[in-house]
Amino acid sequence: MTAAENVCYTLINVPMDSEPPSEISLKNDLEKGDVKSKTEALKKVIIMILNGEKLPGLLMTIIRFVLPLQDHTIKKLLLVFWEIVPKTTPDGRLLHEMILVCDAYRKDLQHPNEFIRGSTLRFLCKLKEAELLEPLMPAIRACLEHRHSYVRRNAVLAIYTIYRNFEHLIPDAPELIHDFLVNEKDASCKRNAFMMLIHADQDRALDYLSTCIDQVQTFGDILQLVIVELIYKVCHANPSERARFIRCIYNLLQSSSPAVKYEAAGTLVTLSSAPTAIKAAAQCYIDLIIKESDNNVKLIVLDRLIELKEHPAHERVLQLMEFLSDNNEAAAADVLEFVREAIQRFDNLRMLIVEKMLEVFHAIKSVKIYRGALWILGEYCSTKEDIQSVMTEVRRSLGEIPIVESEIKKEAGELKPEEEMTVGPVQKLVTEMGTYATQSALSSSRPTKKEDERPPLRGFLLDGDFFVAASLATTLTKIALRYVALVQEKKKQNSFVAEAMLLMATILHLGKSSLPKKPITDDDVDRISLCLKVLSECSPLMNDIFNKECRQSLSHMLSAKLEEEKLSQKKESEKRNVTVQPDDPISFMQLTAKNEMNCKEDQFQLSLLAAMGNTQRKEAADPLASKLNKVTQLTGFSDPVYAEAYVHVNQYDIVLDVLVVNQTSDTLQNCTLELATLGDLKLVEKPSPLTLAPHDFANIKANVKVASTENGIIFGNIVYDVSGAASDRNCVVLSDIHIDIMDYIQPATCTDAEFRQMWAEFEWENKVTVNTNIVDLNDYLQHILKSTNMKCLTPEKALSGYCGFMAANLYARSIFGEDALANVSIEKPIQQGPEAPVTGHIRIRAKSQGMALSLGDKINLSQKKTSV
Repeated sequence: MTAAENVCYTLINVPMDSEPPSEISLKNDLEKGDVKSKTEALKKVIIMILNGEKLPGLLMTIIRFVLPLQDHTIKKLLLVFWEIVPKTTPDGRLLHEMILVCDAYRKDLQHPNEFIRGSTLRFLCKLKEAELLEPLMPAIRACLEHRHSYVRRNAVLAIYTIYRNFEHLIPDAPELIHDFLVNEKDASCKRNAFMMLIHADQDRALDYLSTCIDQVQTFGDILQLVIVELIYKVCHANPSERARFIRCIYNLLQSSSPAVKYEAAGTLVTLSSAPTAIKAAAQCYIDLIIKESDNNVKLIVLDRLIELKEHPAHERVLQLMEFLSDNNEAAAADVLEFVREAIQRFDNLRMLIVEKMLEVFHAIKSVKIYRGALWILGEYCSTKEDIQSVMTEVRRSLGEIPIVESEIKKEAGELKPEEEMTVGPVQKLVTEMGTYATQSALSSSRPTKKEDERPPLRGFLLDGDFFVAASLATTLTKIALRYVALVQEKKKQNSFVAEAMLLMATILHLGKSSLPKKPITDDDVDRISLCLKVLSECSPLMNDIFNKECRQSLSHMLSAKLEEEKLSQKKESEKRNVTVQPDDPISFMQLTAKNEMNCKEDQFQLSLLAAMGNTQRKEAADPLASKLNKVTQLTGFSDPVYAEAYVHVNQYDIVLDVLVVNQTSDTLQNCTLELATLGDLKLVEKPSPLTLAPHDFANIKANVKVASTENGIIFGNIVYDVSGAASDRNCVVLSDIHIDIMDYIQPATCTDAEFRQMWAEFEWENKVTVNTNIVDLNDYLQHILKSTNMKCLTPEKALSGYCGFMAANLYARSIFGEDALANVSIEKPIQQGPEAPVTGHIRIRAKSQGMALSLGDKINLSQKKTSV
């Protein structure tokens, strides 16, 4: 490309077998045609100019015969035409004809239709010729007072763009935008104008900001972040400005955007060291920690919060733990998980967290949160006072012991609760002797004890939830062993250990009785009995296991979790690695010339896959999935016409490349490939007929669109006429082409809560019985994962080892956004010998019937492993 050539940003394919329109025919249509003809001619002119054609003779024709038209489509096309057409002579001087165009611009800026005004203003932002813009400045200024916000918004954009490119044309642009902001009522117009004012004149933007500090909460998230950054930069350079904008930062702490709140809190701490500022920033951090779902982000915010050395900030940290008693179990569980990681990471907060946990312990309503709180108290109580406080809270939450005897007495009425004494109303009376006396009535009542008034731990146990009892036994064992190590007096040691053992024994007694709604399980009995045995011996080995190795296990688990998250993020980033540049060309098959079809067979698919970062094809990993393996024979070798198809499935469409061979000595005319589909498939275009010479061959391409994830079938026939024969058309029936569901399913991940929710919501279930020759449980699971493209959500550690049975959850998502769930429950019948195959079943659930059935069919077909 030479320097004199215009830069061409867009290329549009013109079929090689069609003649490009001549300049004379285009001129004739532009001069004498109707509106429709002029529209089509103008489109052709635009395409030719974009492809590098020079049509100088049409410029005046368009000005005379097209520019005066009021048709909206014509006006849209004219804006594109004026943008791309050369407007200057080779020496850089403006063409004389553009004066007439400039007058047309001015009329459009005064047009009564607001769309034409607004689109013209947006078009003027793209012009690079100052001579064209200068006569239009009065009309552009007038658009700032238009009654429609669309016009005003684009007028501000045009003024800012022209000021940035040609400041001499409108030197008072910052003042104009500032005055516009003061008087404007529309919120979107104000946001856009303020953003432009920041870039045009920072001082004026600050002046305006100081007048609308109470309105910044209505601005968009992006603009709020810009304001925070602007205030930080200005106040850092000029500390005297801090008092002016501190209230603006306070208002931004109430933003609905977590990013804005986080940055505003950090800026507030930087600008002010006052206790009120520290308190407000800390409260903002607390809100972010509570509402944030990502635990890593919570820890980042907590690190920021810990940096606030003032004592009020530490008190704010403990406000998180108030949510442990929240009725929303999910929110309380998030807080508990975060507290568990925080108390492990930050040593200086452990004492505060333990004290706060003891404070809110009695108010916890969820048994799941109660178990977690017990574990934290048992793990991190390190002083005699804290250990005694834990025992006190446990006794308080358990109620009167022995539990069985006290409950039986209450039911029999032998154990009377304290009677409530009430005093009746006082009355003044006159005695027989004429003197005054007062009379009052004293009554007593026995309060009725409701089930929900029971202490929380006692209520959990009577409801039959003895898993919390096993957790309590572990906690009591830990603190008792720690108490023995801290206290030297033997009598106190024995007394504390005896009290812990008494609590465990009374819980075991309760579990074996008929009072709970559900009896205690054998696992819980074994756990409590083990703890009783440990306390009866108090050996150093058991002390190390309970008080040291448990802490190390938590540390290892958190480290492994962090490494797993990092690895997952790394894999995700590698998966999204883009191997092509955004401006690389994409070849569209529908726009490709006919003589280029053979060499451009898979260019669209390859370009799309490369743009998605998915250049690693399945064929490279599996030799059996090579290109030749995707060839389907459609007719027999003895048929007059032999046909085979290469089926290429790519995202939302299927490309069939059908090879047709004339095996006769006759010329086949009007040889047509007729196709039809079953399932959610749709034929995009009908293949064109062709003529085959004797023993000649040709390739026919057909596109089939896919709408959903289910197995589909493509069937059809080939019809043709024999040259010179008088018989009817001949027909060759084709074999069916089965489209595999696996081409649309991709492995995906979801949380346990999301899996359970989808499992409950999805109504279509398909239960598949395991029928395989695989003898190893893990081998069968891996085989199913490979065959179905699903991902195993069950952790690897849960699947490790050997116990004769296995249960795993699988998940996948189609390219259409459909979810597929599967639960694998399999076992190894040991009694039948080591070579016995795996048995069990697989339950599949999906939102659509087709997805569930198709996935079940795929599993049935691929259960047995074929020997190589």
